[in-house]
Amino acid sequence: MPSRVLNARTGGEVSVAGSPLATFESLTQAAVIAVMGVAIVVSNLLIIAAFLNFKGLSNEVINYYLLSLAVADLLCGLFVVPLSVYPAITGRWMFGDLMCRLVGYVEVTLWSVSVYTFMWISVDRYLAVRKPLRYETVQTRTRSQCWMVFTWISAAMLCCPPLLGYKKEANFDKETLICMLDWGTTYAYTATLVILVLGPSVISIVYNYFYIFSMKRKLNSGAPIHDKEYATALAENLANPSHWMSFILVTAFWLSWAPYTGVRLYEYFTDQELKIPMLHFGVVWLGILNSFWKIVILISFSPQFRLALRILCLTACCRTKGRLQAELIGMDNDD
Repeated sequence: MPSRVLNARTGGEVSVAGSPLATFESLTQAAVIAVMGVAIVVSNLLIIAAFLNFKGLSNEVINYYLLSLAVADLLCGLFVVPLSVYPAITGRWMFGDLMCRLVGYVEVTLWSVSVYTFMWISVDRYLAVRKPLRYETVQTRTRSQCWMVFTWISAAMLCCPPLLGYKKEANFDKETLICMLDWGTTYAYTATLVILVLGPSVISIVYNYFYIFSMKRKLNSGAPIHDKEYATALAENLANPSHWMSFILVTAFWLSWAPYTGVRLYEYFTDQELKIPMLHFGVVWLGILNSFWKIVILISFSPQFRLALRILCLTACCRTKGRLQAELIGMDNDD
């Protein structure tokens, strides 16, 4: 079996075998990638359009973080996924070394933005429970927007060394059919990135949701809270479906990437490559498919988003303003 990773510069020397089985497999992979790309782009365009169209969503700070996530996933669907369709058919990277390095950089940058954003979402939910009476003064729209700008800039700067030549070669993985940075050859940089991105994010997410569900359990158990005003505000806040919705979003993200992480760790510590057909393709694209699940979770667990989506559909379908207003009569956040 040939090496799983080849340099993008020499990608032209590798091609898919001419057997009917290999052709069917390559066409199937190309079709899967193309369908995923369309699903990711359409779903995130719907999310962005719904947020921008319905002004009521701007009242909650968490929606700015969700909008940032949707933008990151949309960019993945536009600039990462489509470039793997043609290589899936031909078995080689056709777009040159610079583009391969750029794709690898965009991948890790968007992934870092998602990780950081999930951390800010958990912090936002923690503050909503920890300080329910002062939440609106602590978490303002301007502050959340500043955190998102900081997130995008810091992620772009942290992930740029490979693009600027810290690691000069870009690798095209002909099993996963995607250009990926080889973190195993840059131990110091990889460790730094893990400490600065994964470390604070994972610790914050675990602690914040542990606190949220601990308070929810305490409230449900009937434990006495002496400050009645605080107890009332806390009960109202914990009833907000955003807590469960955000927790499921975070969990879906990590579960999507868990198989890829497990395979890479196993291969690293055992120093042997798993030879299971389609394994590497499956675990990588399962992780990327996380960019699509967000709309499913929002529709399932967010009444506010369902309302925004209905208003978006009515706005697109109802030509006249009078008809739109008539259709909106009786609609509320409870869907």
